[in-house]
Amino acid sequence: MFGVYAPGFDVPHLVFDGLFALQHRGQESAGMAVSDGDTVTVVKDMGLVTSVFDARTLASLQGHVALGHVRYSTTGPSTWQNAQPVYRSVGNAGFALGHNGNLTNVEALAESAGMLPGIVTSDSELVGELVSRAFPTVDHVGDGADPDLEQALLEVLPDLEGAFAFGLLDATHLVGVRDPNGFRPLCLGRLDPVPGAPEGGWVIASETPALDIVGAHLVREIEPGEMVVIDAGGPRSFRPFPAERVDPKLCIFEFVYFARPDSRLLGHEVHAARHRMGEQLALEAPVDADLVIGVPDSGVPAAEGFAARSGLPFGQGLVKNRYIGRTFIAPTHQARVDGVRRKLNPLRESVSGRRLVVVDDSIVRGTTTRQMVRMLREAGAREVHLRISSPPFRWPCFYGIATPDRRELIAANMTVGEITAHLGADSVAYLSLEGLVAAIGAGGEGFCSACLTGEYPTRVPGSAALAAAHR
Repeated sequence: MFGVYAPGFDVPHLVFDGLFALQHRGQESAGMAVSDGDTVTVVKDMGLVTSVFDARTLASLQGHVALGHVRYSTTGPSTWQNAQPVYRSVGNAGFALGHNGNLTNVEALAESAGMLPGIVTSDSELVGELVSRAFPTVDHVGDGADPDLEQALLEVLPDLEGAFAFGLLDATHLVGVRDPNGFRPLCLGRLDPVPGAPEGGWVIASETPALDIVGAHLVREIEPGEMVVIDAGGPRSFRPFPAERVDPKLCIFEFVYFARPDSRLLGHEVHAARHRMGEQLALEAPVDADLVIGVPDSGVPAAEGFAARSGLPFGQGLVKNRYIGRTFIAPTHQARVDGVRRKLNPLRESVSGRRLVVVDDSIVRGTTTRQMVRMLREAGAREVHLRISSPPFRWPCFYGIATPDRRELIAANMTVGEITAHLGADSVAYLSLEGLVAAIGAGGEGFCSACLTGEYPTRVPGSAALAAAHR
């Protein structure tokens, strides 16, 4: 998600560049909403950023406020209707909304609003509907004033539960919101003044590299439970949630997998944290081998750390096709299977006859890993020892990772020994949770590690039944 408020700048092109930097967070669809102060225009379609937007499309978009989104579907099917930003035509020009995360009280919200099943097809559409319905009930600023997005959000947000980083815009405002736990990241950036734009501009982004690509600098992370509203007067901060609900719990998998290595989260660079994960893994699970290789891309920094701490040589053993997306976030099992074949290929001269330590960030379903081990064996690897820079992924995520069923999670249904045999490896070892937290190095910060522990920070659908059945 990437938004810009910057009169005098070429805002649509800035959003395009920002979304391009965030393509790793969603590969199913892309969209952009742009306002010129009077009209909000939305363009969205299925596919990557470069497939949805070209020079002609961008040239047709004019305005000083814009919001872009790339989608990884976690609720609602991967269809054009669920591509974002969501748009509602209320008020003077309507508003658009982008969402990263998952709501956990969708049914209760829909029921309380009197919505029939199927009236909305995703939790993001539901929020758009709720906010649009709140418009007529808010106080107007003065006679004849249009309903105000800011006030509608202040009315709706306290009723939402779960994970949500929102970006919104109307004709004249850009808004960023993080849920009270801050499960998903969102930051605020500043564009310096340039000729023709003496006031500079403001940016919101899911990750800091998107700021770098447009020449903005990081001001700060938007805090859990905070709403930032940006208009001609600059940013204003609101706290829509009761203080007792604010409990920072950034998803620990942002450090393990989701975020780009050059991102900064909680003041720490992700690449350095992943390197330290590998170092800690070498201490916790040493192995006698000839070569350490990483599974590109997110496993490579941890592999470098493992090699540095263990004294084993580091090398390249797998080549990644850079034109294939992330198989973990593909929407279907078959897409993940097909993606692995197209994505990775072994370097035969590097791996043949060698005992390999293969470092990866996680094993969720085992689809990618099993095929990768088979490829390395076929390329002549004598031994394959898997070292995973996170603990076993055993519990469903309800906060924005598409793993809602424990039956899909290999570590929830097999012992480490059984996983080793299933994957065809010689050994498998995971980093401990204590080692992971220590490697991140954000002392005093809270994390959501529910997918690893089963301890959910908020109420989740069926959590009591899950606990009774599986603890």
